[in-house]
Amino acid sequence: MRPFTVLTAVAAPLLRDNIDTDAIIPSREMTSVSKTGLADGLFAGWRYLGSATGGRDPDPGFVLNQAAYAGTQILLAGTNFGCGSSREHAAWALAEYGIRAIVAPSFNPIFYGNCIRNGIVPAVLAADRIARLASAVAPDPQRLRITIDLSAQAIVGPDGGTDAFPIAEEAREMLLGGLDAIDLTLKRSDDIARFIARDRTVRNWVYPTA
Repeated sequence: MRPFTVLTAVAAPLLRDNIDTDAIIPSREMTSVSKTGLADGLFAGWRYLGSATGGRDPDPGFVLNQAAYAGTQILLAGTNFGCGSSREHAAWALAEYGIRAIVAPSFNPIFYGNCIRNGIVPAVLAADRIARLASAVAPDPQRLRITIDLSAQAIVGPDGGTDAFPIAEEAREMLLGGLDAIDLTLKRSDDIARFIARDRTVRNWVYPTA
């Protein structure tokens, strides 16, 4: 997983509440259990005309198809982002497309955890502040970019205004270090080894000798 420290990037507004995982990656787009090959299906029902029957003509009205938002790495979203099913494919599709952070007033808890485990920062911010950020970048999204500083837990708008966002220390550590859950556990290897050594003396029958 790629570490996340500071990101300054194009931010696209997708200010809809209750964007569910089937909108993020429709089930018809999930053709494998791999983390790759999903980016084309991201928001397929909104990105493409006639997507339900396999159409792939871009809908010019959808924000990610607009030249002004080319290269988007930050999504500005509405309340309860990632609701619906628990499919991790939603986070995989976002990550493969290039989304590295989502700013929303709230997230579905399972989706929030899936973001952390796939290198995406889920930043919680009040809806009115998100609306202001969307308005601030709208005149020229390629130039008026947003910065997300994970170390400082801060979102910096194009005018220099700063908002703090909360994140649990373990989640922050995983994202800053590019660590998955196994990597995080292995950071405690010395503690684990000491526990096993002590446990062998107390419960030696648990450990096979041959």
